[in-house]
Amino acid sequence: MSDKIVQNAGPGRPKDPAKREAILQAAQQLFLRSGYEGTSMDAIATEAGVSKLTVYSHFTDKETLYAAAIRAVCEAQLPDLFFDYPQQGEIRQALRRIGDAFCRLINSAESIALHRLLVSMAGQDFKLAQLFYEVGPQRVCDGLAQFLRQADRRGELCIDDPLETARQFFTLLKGDHHFRLLIGYGEVMSEQERQQHVAVIVELFLHLYTPTAR
Repeated sequence: MSDKIVQNAGPGRPKDPAKREAILQAAQQLFLRSGYEGTSMDAIATEAGVSKLTVYSHFTDKETLYAAAIRAVCEAQLPDLFFDYPQQGEIRQALRRIGDAFCRLINSAESIALHRLLVSMAGQDFKLAQLFYEVGPQRVCDGLAQFLRQADRRGELCIDDPLETARQFFTLLKGDHHFRLLIGYGEVMSEQERQQHVAVIVELFLHLYTPTAR
């Protein structure tokens, strides 16, 4: 990889959280605007208003910064809803909250731009694709899988393979609408349309996986 160097910060030298946040914000904007290869650490430093040395003191190399930028996008748009397990009997509302947050995430302008960026780089760098998958889609699926394991233990759902079931749930939520957004043939759902879409998918999911349905 270009733009990869090793910098040694002084021992015990404190790092400024505000500068780290500025670097992350700049990286997100530039990666989405110019792509991975089209974005240099110099450009990120300039956009963030810090020195290049400061960028490297917070993030070892461009790959590390790229992964952190993706993680920041995901965490900003999808709170840790999966680990806030609901009270008994509230599984429907919880799944709707998760589904709504997921749809807002994947259909946002930032996520669509990021997805297009990754597709444009397909086959060029396996490691970068892996980084994106692990900090984005895999993290989201792992979170829901943990949620589904709890639902299965409490007898509210009957789940044989939580991870695969989580993938099925998110695939249903994406549907045709997400594909149309990716190719520029469609508009983002209104809040009412999104909530209705999520409600339909949740009912289908519950029909398949509630114990009485099997």
